[in-house]
Amino acid sequence: MDIIRDTRPRKKKKQIVWTGASIGVLAILTLGIRSLPSAVPSVDANTLWRDTVEQGTMVRQVRGPGTLVPEQVRWITAVTAGRIEQILSLPGTEVEAGDLIMRMSNPDVDMQLLQAQQQLSQAVASLAQLRTSLETQKLTQRGAVATVRTQFLDARRTHETNQRLFDENPDLIARADLDRSRELMEELEIRLGLEEDRLDVMERTAGDQLDAQEDQIARLRDLVQFNRERLSSMQVRVPVAGVLAPLDIPLQEGQWVQSGQQLTRVVVPGRLKAEIRISQTQAQDVVVGQVALIDTRSDTIRGQVVRIDPAVRNGTVTVDVALPPDLPGSARPDLSVDGNVIIEQLDDVVYVGRPAFGQANRPVTMFRVVDGGDYAERVTVLLGASSVNEIEVREGLRPGDIVILSEMAQWDGFERVRLKN
Repeated sequence: MDIIRDTRPRKKKKQIVWTGASIGVLAILTLGIRSLPSAVPSVDANTLWRDTVEQGTMVRQVRGPGTLVPEQVRWITAVTAGRIEQILSLPGTEVEAGDLIMRMSNPDVDMQLLQAQQQLSQAVASLAQLRTSLETQKLTQRGAVATVRTQFLDARRTHETNQRLFDENPDLIARADLDRSRELMEELEIRLGLEEDRLDVMERTAGDQLDAQEDQIARLRDLVQFNRERLSSMQVRVPVAGVLAPLDIPLQEGQWVQSGQQLTRVVVPGRLKAEIRISQTQAQDVVVGQVALIDTRSDTIRGQVVRIDPAVRNGTVTVDVALPPDLPGSARPDLSVDGNVIIEQLDDVVYVGRPAFGQANRPVTMFRVVDGGDYAERVTVLLGASSVNEIEVREGLRPGDIVILSEMAQWDGFERVRLKN
């Protein structure tokens, strides 16, 4: 007969052992996972921009794009509206003073010149006619004066004779005849004075009338000369020697241009200057006399700030930089350049490359490389004066530290990252 054994205590014991072992393994795994380096986020070190903190002399600079422009440029504009008939010289052509570069036409200008010439001819004819008329009037008036003078003298002699006869014998002549002779003499005397006054007025005013007509002729001559110059301006000539420079919108033959419109410009060979556009937030440190380095992409030219535009345009301030006369071959008018203006030199300061984030004189958090370059930890750094490529470090870093200058905003939630190669 079989005997049934009770195995429940043994099974319970095994279950307790297995449960304890499982809990221990889980605890060990948990501690191991927490201690693994993979808990720290990894960053590809090859994609990061790093720099070493240094101590020494830092040169503060501000940078801005610019253009090389000639110091002397002569614009040529249309004196009057017209149609471009022929363009004889294209941009880049060397020209001498007086060279013909363009022909224009405008029939209205020809008509206005003809009308002005006609008015001048009429005024000259009117002057000749006026001069003849005045001379004729003076001659006629002189004849009238002579006639009245003769009549007056005859009347005076008659009156004097009648008066003498009357004085000798009143019966020889009637009293009425004596009075009539006296009255006639007095009338003719008055008429003689009036005629002489009229002649004097004619002689005095004749010059004024001639002067007025001559002034009118002078104005018409100026008008004719003005229209001739307008017509002559249709043959566009350069006033100075130089090189023709292109316009923003080139002109074409057959195109109609308005009065005052730019036709071309002449760059006078000689010295160039650089016009640099500096951000308005950085231009406050720029002063006249500072040294500026102009980068033409192939050469670096040393110049000096000579003028600062007082106005702000599109968030920038234009700074004029005078350049030396002996320029390299890469310096040409209208060449796009980069300009660095040296603000000041800071001696014995701690500085590093300018990061992609942060502002001057403000605190910022950066990642400093530690543990032989395997990790980077977050540190708070107080920045100081800034330059184009460098910035002063006042607190938080020491010379020799290696920091990450790239943007690390995506790792803001971590105090430490792993750098993998």
